[in-house]
Amino acid sequence: MPVMRSARFGLLLLAGLAGPAHAESGEAAEYAPRVEIRAFESLTLSDAQFLSGNGEGAKPVTLAGTLRIARAGSERLPTVILMHGSGGLGGNIEFWQRKLNAGGYSTFAIDAFSGRGLTSVNTDQALLGRTTMVLDIYRALEVLARHPRVDPERVAIMGFSRGGQAALYASLTRFDAAWNRSGIRPAAYLPVYPDCSIAFLGDTEVSPSPIRILAGGDDDYNPAAACMAYLDRLSAAGRKNVAMEVYHGGQHVFDNPIGPTTPIVAAGAQTVRNCALREEAGGRIVNARTGAPFAYTDACVETGPHIGSDAGLRAKALKTTLDHLNAAFAAR
Repeated sequence: MPVMRSARFGLLLLAGLAGPAHAESGEAAEYAPRVEIRAFESLTLSDAQFLSGNGEGAKPVTLAGTLRIARAGSERLPTVILMHGSGGLGGNIEFWQRKLNAGGYSTFAIDAFSGRGLTSVNTDQALLGRTTMVLDIYRALEVLARHPRVDPERVAIMGFSRGGQAALYASLTRFDAAWNRSGIRPAAYLPVYPDCSIAFLGDTEVSPSPIRILAGGDDDYNPAAACMAYLDRLSAAGRKNVAMEVYHGGQHVFDNPIGPTTPIVAAGAQTVRNCALREEAGGRIVNARTGAPFAYTDACVETGPHIGSDAGLRAKALKTTLDHLNAAFAAR
């Protein structure tokens, strides 16, 4: 797919003037010397279509992502894909864009909602298939693979909540083989408070690249326990390059600098914290307790989980993430 086809589908330059050749320090380092909006094509799939590897009949959609290039010049830079959660692009994504840029990493923040006419799926998760955002990540990799300022050997995937689920399961070799046409093999997968409620077929066959999960110890939206159980299964299958850090007292979206410092109820937000889901043949996701196809009307689906911000945990998560990225990219 060409990078530019028209004003609608092409490249918008938000900040194209060359900055100083040297790396900035302090607050100035958080501001990218060049920002681009890159449009790309994806599909709006049902989970069954994605899981069966067949996109026939799926609705094409044009999405976009914001590429913030961390340093002026012409060299190829390490880049981190950022995938938002059920509320769309928000304050936590901006936080990570700025802080990763300051660390010398470019970022590509995907907007998986606007092109689909969505702003949020918090209160109606059925509006978008859970696996669709995995495909969006793979399609974003195609954008980065063609970009002259991106080092394709040093690309990581980071996601949050629903986007964390997508970042986590983008590591499955089965999904990668079926849908990733970019040629990029990500250097690391960094899911932040992801939903780990679904047991996919073959989900212990993952990329050899490191998987590093960050979770809140008091998260009742996507509880850490489900991800711990998944990591136990990965470890039992011999996958050793996986780890999880749980932040004591951390609520869902603890990394959002504009979130509530005192936890509040996310009114109407749906959570599958008490659901056990599994994939069966034919791409069906079923409720493991009933054996019936899963739906958000199932009794296990609840509403009203909590969210809350924590500056101290945000700082810890930033340091941990930079350490993980430094190690993963150095290995390349």
